[in-house]
Amino acid sequence: MPHPLFRPAPSVRALAFGTLAAALLSAAVPADAAPPLAFVPNQKSGTISVIDTSSDAVVRTLSAGGALGKRLQAIDTDAGGRTIYVVDAEHDQLVALDPATDAVVHKVAIGDDAEGVRLSPDGKTLAVCAEGQHRVLVVDAKTFEIAANIPTKGRNPEHCEFTPDGKTLLTSNEGSNDMDVIDLAAKTSVGTIATSGHPRGVAFTGASTLYVAQEGADAVDVVDVAARKKVATIKTAQRAAGVTASRDGKRVYVANGGAGSVSVVDTKTNTVVKEIPVGKRPWNMALTPDGAKLYVANGRSNSVSVIDTKSLAVTKEIPVGELPWGVVIPQ
Repeated sequence: MPHPLFRPAPSVRALAFGTLAAALLSAAVPADAAPPLAFVPNQKSGTISVIDTSSDAVVRTLSAGGALGKRLQAIDTDAGGRTIYVVDAEHDQLVALDPATDAVVHKVAIGDDAEGVRLSPDGKTLAVCAEGQHRVLVVDAKTFEIAANIPTKGRNPEHCEFTPDGKTLLTSNEGSNDMDVIDLAAKTSVGTIATSGHPRGVAFTGASTLYVAQEGADAVDVVDVAARKKVATIKTAQRAAGVTASRDGKRVYVANGGAGSVSVVDTKTNTVVKEIPVGKRPWNMALTPDGAKLYVANGRSNSVSVIDTKSLAVTKEIPVGELPWGVVIPQ
């Protein structure tokens, strides 16, 4: 059965395109009553696979009517999953896409070689990590105007992450093995935090505790953001790349790109309790809001692995497009 967001109205043939879009949206059940959708940007396909997390099947493929480029780098959504934000690096732009209509709502030029994008906790601001430009672009999520252009002290910022209070932005700087700490009110970087080697994906487990994948060290660092220092390093497996944390902060999942696995970290002891084999070059991941399932993008397998977080076993591998970058699930 199609996901409620995509269920057509009974009189679909009689509706014009704009009326059809409205009907599709009005047919959607409340977000808290429907299983969430997972969105997967496929870098080389120029598409976004939409997975219904109740059936674990691709129910739609988005491409903005074929307008998205063949280098989709990063993705985020608003809390209701009504708008997708994706970095279209082929066209050097950030795109806001309506998943119900596959139509572009906004777009803005962000320059070349941008990678990460993150929506702030209050949903008002987007941060774009412009990796090749060594800067962060702050974009108004409503108007899509660039509100600030902030140089980083480190080199090649790839992932952006807001602190839970939304006041500070952290960037993982691949080229300088550190993280910038950006004061958003002052619109400037106020310092850096040294890491173990080639930082990539990041995830908070509390107000100030951040877990950062270290691809060059085959590990994940634990960072105290308030103290601006690394407090621990946990060995995982080859080429740690993506990180996501459970909502209660008790577990952190680390995708190991070289090992083809996901390490499960118990944050109470900061030890790996299990390593789960997945596809080739697992990258960025997402949990369902209830924490029951973890979706892992396998870049070289062109698939998404579904992990049951109770049994810590893969329950399904879902074919998607070519070179999936990651997964985002509205929370």
